[in-house]
Amino acid sequence: MPLSLFPAAYLDFPEPFAGVDEAGRGCLAGPVAAAAVILPKGLEIPGLTDSKKLNSDVRAALEPEIKARALAWGIGLSRPREIERVNILQATLKAMQRAVKALKIAPDFLVIDGCHTLALSIPQKAVIKADLLIPAVSAASILAKTFRDQLLAKLDKRYPGYGLSRHKGYGTREHLEAISRLGPSPVHRMTFKGVRRDGSAQGTPEELCLPGIGTRP
Repeated sequence: MPLSLFPAAYLDFPEPFAGVDEAGRGCLAGPVAAAAVILPKGLEIPGLTDSKKLNSDVRAALEPEIKARALAWGIGLSRPREIERVNILQATLKAMQRAVKALKIAPDFLVIDGCHTLALSIPQKAVIKADLLIPAVSAASILAKTFRDQLLAKLDKRYPGYGLSRHKGYGTREHLEAISRLGPSPVHRMTFKGVRRDGSAQGTPEELCLPGIGTRP
């Protein structure tokens, strides 16, 4: 969507501001990944949108362009043992905080996809569907997704048999059957339904209603 079509309220942020988004929150295996991106004011990169609406080839093409044209970008992770320890909501927020701290330029403001802000002193705003509305958040969505997908492909070689490079850790039938057959690997989230032997689900209603929970690859 051209910048001229965005509501003015979504463009009037203090500069430089960072868009922040995550990938992999609803997965059964692997870390949750987050990215923070600062784009030059007014920059348009054709094709930017929520990473879930793009196929892997388009995301792969956009990734180097985003990195080349961004003023700064950073990646943050929260790994399975931390997810189990603090719950998926808190782990996701920690990954986002780490992504912001990895930026080489300190942002004056943060725009975060979703409805939760971060425990940082930087002024910020949480915006539902920001990955569709705000280019910097769309860019963060793409970087988080491509980084995590590449990581899951590497984990697939380390822990073969689960199909991690195909479903990226989401709860597909193939993945659930592999867990049942092989048992969970060290990169599985032991507190998640589908991995737990008792079948119970992890997460409070507040956590489970967050966008991004699902079975998409």
